[in-house]
Amino acid sequence: MPLSPMTYPDGHVGWRAHDHATVRAVLADSRFSIRPDLMHNPFGPGSPGDAPPSPPGAFTDHDPPEHTRYRGRLTGQFTVRRMRLLAERLEVITAEHLDALAAQGSPADLVEHFAVPVPGLMICELLGVPYERRTEFQQDAMVLTGASGAGADEAVAMLAAFERLQRFMLEMVATKRAEPTDDVLSDLVHSESAGAGESPLTDDEMAAMGMALLGGGLDTTTNMLSLGALELLRERARVEAMLADPGAAVEELLRYISLTPATARTALEDVEIDGVVVRAGDTVFVELGSANRDPARYADPDVLDLARGTTGHLAFGHGIHQCIGQHLARIELKIAFPGLFTRFPKLRLAVSEDELPHRASMVIGGLERMPVAWD
Repeated sequence: MPLSPMTYPDGHVGWRAHDHATVRAVLADSRFSIRPDLMHNPFGPGSPGDAPPSPPGAFTDHDPPEHTRYRGRLTGQFTVRRMRLLAERLEVITAEHLDALAAQGSPADLVEHFAVPVPGLMICELLGVPYERRTEFQQDAMVLTGASGAGADEAVAMLAAFERLQRFMLEMVATKRAEPTDDVLSDLVHSESAGAGESPLTDDEMAAMGMALLGGGLDTTTNMLSLGALELLRERARVEAMLADPGAAVEELLRYISLTPATARTALEDVEIDGVVVRAGDTVFVELGSANRDPARYADPDVLDLARGTTGHLAFGHGIHQCIGQHLARIELKIAFPGLFTRFPKLRLAVSEDELPHRASMVIGGLERMPVAWD
């Protein structure tokens, strides 16, 4: 059955999509909305209307035509030239932090000294954000993704984190208007309308767009680096396979780990999928992790095969909301993993695996700490 009934925490009986073909179909269908204020929350209590409408500019939570307007202004910023320059900068950043890790001495926390600062510097390079402010952004991004452990005060903490990020990004917009540099935020501030009849972006919209890029670029790549390193450390042959073909290894790690295991969509009208009718207002829990381990798509899907030549995985989503920063994420991973294991060929966990503290999040997985040692 392509869609299975699912009872949500608020009592709504909606659906779950879990095979590769159905997940792709839902994510590609414009009759499904991504707006959080329209959905029954599959991750916790929450009915339509409980969440406030996403602010203008927060393109990851908007449907067309708003999403089209925002995304169109960003797509052109991820140019081949900019990715090449960022790759060159990433080589330097990776080497510097591997030096710092070595200076820290064995054992050391790979999360603190490598997995957090490297993506932090890269997203700040992309946006032109001062790196000295990166730590507070990382913390606020974790709050916004539900990974901070805020507990009963989570809603209050999320609002405070959002307001802090919004204020800073507004300051950055004003700074880029007065003193533009070679970065995405400056280009947004000084660009013309993307299409005929489109109104210019407001400061609030540009700040929200920058904030979405900042939060996504910090948190996801950090956790992919730590979880990917953990998978590689489980077998020496995996490290050798990654060094032999980093590109293929990264794609398989993305498929296997599926850092964002699920998302959700709400039907804007009645939609029929392979004979199943999803009524208007029904929410579909879209299981990216399950789709990436669909045996109809991948042979031995629960096996991590770094040489399998993985294609078509959904780790970055699918359709119009597919991760806009996926190319930068791939560059980061293809440089960081080989750099790490070339510099520390005998890297190993410094504690037993069951002692590693995992983040308590249903949205994005990761490790809080990862003590490693080397000879």
